[in-house]
Amino acid sequence: MTEKSPAEYKNAITRSGINIYTPIEVGDANFWIPTPQLEALLNSGLRGRSLFGLPLRTRSKVVKSAVCEALGYPVPSSFAKTQPRFVGQQLDTYSQKSLNLQIWNEELSPTRRYAIIEVTADEVIGRVKVVNGQELALLDTTGTITTKYQAGLDIRSSSHELVSQFDTQAMLPHVRSGAMFHAATSPIQQPESGALLPVSEIFQRLSPLVGLSFADPGMDQERNRGAALHRLVCQALGYDRYEDRGQFPDIRHQLLEVKLQTSPTIDLGLISPNSTDHVDVTQIGVLHPRHCDTRYAMFYASTDGAKVTLTHLFVTTGADFFTRFRRFEGRVTNGKLQIPLPRNFFAL
Repeated sequence: MTEKSPAEYKNAITRSGINIYTPIEVGDANFWIPTPQLEALLNSGLRGRSLFGLPLRTRSKVVKSAVCEALGYPVPSSFAKTQPRFVGQQLDTYSQKSLNLQIWNEELSPTRRYAIIEVTADEVIGRVKVVNGQELALLDTTGTITTKYQAGLDIRSSSHELVSQFDTQAMLPHVRSGAMFHAATSPIQQPESGALLPVSEIFQRLSPLVGLSFADPGMDQERNRGAALHRLVCQALGYDRYEDRGQFPDIRHQLLEVKLQTSPTIDLGLISPNSTDHVDVTQIGVLHPRHCDTRYAMFYASTDGAKVTLTHLFVTTGADFFTRFRRFEGRVTNGKLQIPLPRNFFAL
């Protein structure tokens, strides 16, 4: 199955006559624009536009109008104060002259997309980065967002545990044992029916990684630690290439989230693994994948400061996640959320 181009989604929306308030199911094959294509359309349509001299209220309307045009929607005569502003695409927009993102009076939602629009010093739109609430929560270093979902990991005698013997009932028609991937197949492209490995085979292919070590970039380099593990996982699954956009799930082509644990507290951010909310991927056949359909490969590891050694592997579906790991909840802070964006945010 060939992924649709950004222009194909835009054209479909234009021909349909729907507007930004028309509800669209997450993953709808025709009108839900997947995040990579959404980001491409916004960069193509907004980048280089001048906002020089515009009052703030006028600027906001100009930006929202440009977003409508970029995505193929008609521009409304006025914009309703909905949450989010672009209801159909579950999209909000934030124009940023600084790297201090402020969100008022709303909880972050893992399924909402946030278009962070760079405004340069000379009042011109630069790059546009689209992230979801889960990704924003992971960027928070201030503690203004308290992790919503956490779980506890109890280490037992076995170093390899297959928690789920089978995938969810909804996924079974779409998994295939022995699936092989073309050299051009990316681990972060949209999942495909017949190219999804069964959860038991994911476990089988990843099991040999237990016992392996890689250089430890340091306690404050969790992203780099994760990247080293993701590279090993992609290779073990049979991919010829490694890619990582920092989106959920990590290996989108397999609906697989990869987690590296060096402590028994599992941070899940805004996503509850057993949730029946839809994942931001295109539908697979007639299936709109839910978070509970997602597969999790969790590695427990030890580190001596110089190298990280993988000691345990757990593989489960989201539906079965809390049958093995103890669930406990935090809370999400209301009011004003301030999220300092990384200096290289727009370059990621």
